[in-house]
Amino acid sequence: MKLTKHAHACVTLEKDGTRLVIDPGTFTPDAAEAVSQAHAVLITHEHFDHFDDKLVAAALEAHPELQVYGTAAVAAALGSQGGRVHAVTAGDAFTVGSLTVTVHGHRHAPIHADIPCPDNVGYLLDDGAVYHPGDAYFAPDAPVSTLLLPTSGPWTKLGEAADYVRTVKPERIIQIHELMLSDLGQHSTANLLGEKGLTGIPISRLDTGATVQL
Repeated sequence: MKLTKHAHACVTLEKDGTRLVIDPGTFTPDAAEAVSQAHAVLITHEHFDHFDDKLVAAALEAHPELQVYGTAAVAAALGSQGGRVHAVTAGDAFTVGSLTVTVHGHRHAPIHADIPCPDNVGYLLDDGAVYHPGDAYFAPDAPVSTLLLPTSGPWTKLGEAADYVRTVKPERIIQIHELMLSDLGQHSTANLLGEKGLTGIPISRLDTGATVQL
């Protein structure tokens, strides 16, 4: 499988001609281009930095074969679109082309008691090859080879991130959701959470547009 890192929480995953995009939000400048080439879009939750509703709605109109998967709130924002928009919850499983997907978790991580926590789901692809947790440190009850780890945001805490990695026990980590950190902050975070830090697991900081084989 090939992974392309876009800005913030958005990634593209490709395998045997199937292309999925996860969390194309408003912080991702090339989200429209990525979605235009996708067979399916997966949305973890409705926050704007993960879900640009106008962009995804326009893509559904322009590309009649496009499928979208997300929480009930995401599905409600888009409408059924002739059955091409699918509401998913923990325990669901589906296949898009050559890629299998299972759904995990229920809630966004808490930010503050005064701020509601929306539903949030994570996506485990290709029998554990890669896991995107959205905005939650939920550990799927399954092996994970590559964990996409959120490292900045109003809900994140480095100590919790380290414990999360220790629970998941992935083979490798790729940093996502990093835009609120400066370059120095990203470097410091990678040192703390990476192979020589609290987790003992290699962490990759990918530039926007970078592609890696998983």
